[in-house]
Amino acid sequence: MMEINLRLYAGLDKYLQGSGDLFTVHRGCDVFTIIRDLGIPQEEIRLIFINGRSCSGDTRLNPGDRLGIFPPVGGG
Repeated sequence: MMEINLRLYAGLDKYLQGSGDLFTVHRGCDVFTIIRDLGIPQEEIRLIFINGRSCSGDTRLNPGDRLGIFPPVGGG
């Protein structure tokens, strides 16, 4: 097991139980595994960042990574 910093933005935080940013995951897991385990529908995800860099859902995480997941955002 390992810890990462997980942030869900703009309403996605409803899928995260508890408070705080530390999140425990299995070593070598990818972003899609976390999304699936949290029950977030794929269509609710627009952007994924690890350590401030855009990435895809099949990117594997390392201990201490900062994972940010954003939904589609509308505006005008």
